[in-house]
Amino acid sequence: MSDTTPETPDAPSTTVRVGAVDCGTNSIRLLVADIDRGTRAVTDVLRRMEIVRLGHGVDRTGVIAPESMQRTLRVAAEYAASCRELGAERVRFVATSASRDARNAGEFVEGVRRAFAEHWGADVTPEVVSGDEEASLSFTGATGDLVSGGVPGPYLVVDLGGGSTEFVRGTDAVEAARSVDVGCVRMTERHLVSDPPTPDEIAAATRDVDAAIDAAAAEVGFDGIRALVGLAGSVTTITAHRLRLPTYEPERIHLARGGVDETLAACADLLAMTRERRAALPYMHPGRVDVIGAGALVWSRIVTRLRDRAGIGEVITSEHDILDGIALSQV
Repeated sequence: MSDTTPETPDAPSTTVRVGAVDCGTNSIRLLVADIDRGTRAVTDVLRRMEIVRLGHGVDRTGVIAPESMQRTLRVAAEYAASCRELGAERVRFVATSASRDARNAGEFVEGVRRAFAEHWGADVTPEVVSGDEEASLSFTGATGDLVSGGVPGPYLVVDLGGGSTEFVRGTDAVEAARSVDVGCVRMTERHLVSDPPTPDEIAAATRDVDAAIDAAAAEVGFDGIRALVGLAGSVTTITAHRLRLPTYEPERIHLARGGVDETLAACADLLAMTRERRAALPYMHPGRVDVIGAGALVWSRIVTRLRDRAGIGEVITSEHDILDGIALSQV
């Protein structure tokens, strides 16, 4: 009789490595992460962000400009190569506002598909998601750490992008959501063209923003909100400015809490600055210099409305957002 024990097959891995790409109006971001199938915990392998301005001029022309298309597809190919090198088993590519609005979005979709086929080894067709789907992914990505940290809901998660802003209400799951067409790139191109913006430009932008917030409030409902959570580059940069960080420090920004008055003061400061002064800030990404004023205006109007409507006294900033939601959606 043999005294050896037959080998047993290895147990299935409890984690899966995925790639997630969020291509918005202003930036394109990559997350390669290991996700625990049981706990749904996300462990970062790589996070990367590039400002590509895919949506530059789309509000005016209705099409993605050739140079914007070229920039974005070049970075998409780099992201595909990273997914291959890091062993991502699955990849999901989500495209948002600019790709919904542009008449030539099909050309962009085909370009991304070819880039991943060549550099990752399999087709990845970008999903031009609806505003509601974008909102749901953002909520999923943003709220995990809030729940584990004991922050009570209902939450209002606000994803302030380049072309659109998503408002999502919920606690354990999404209860209501609304996407509106105001964002830092769209408002800059439409209204805030001077350096710094003039009072008339600010007033015109404020009218557009307030009308959009009215529409979101009517559908989502701001009454009873216990935590206002801001996502994406405009909000995280405003938080860095409020904290006066010596450089951009995601670990200090994530889940940072700020009083309403301090947040509004930081927004007003950024809106009033010249682009030269913004560029000199140590935490300012060069690609946000010309649009952060509009982002600050949008965020200030949202914060003010939640203070007045729901009695919110502080704002929470999250570095986890739609990108984390895209990753989690694959498990």
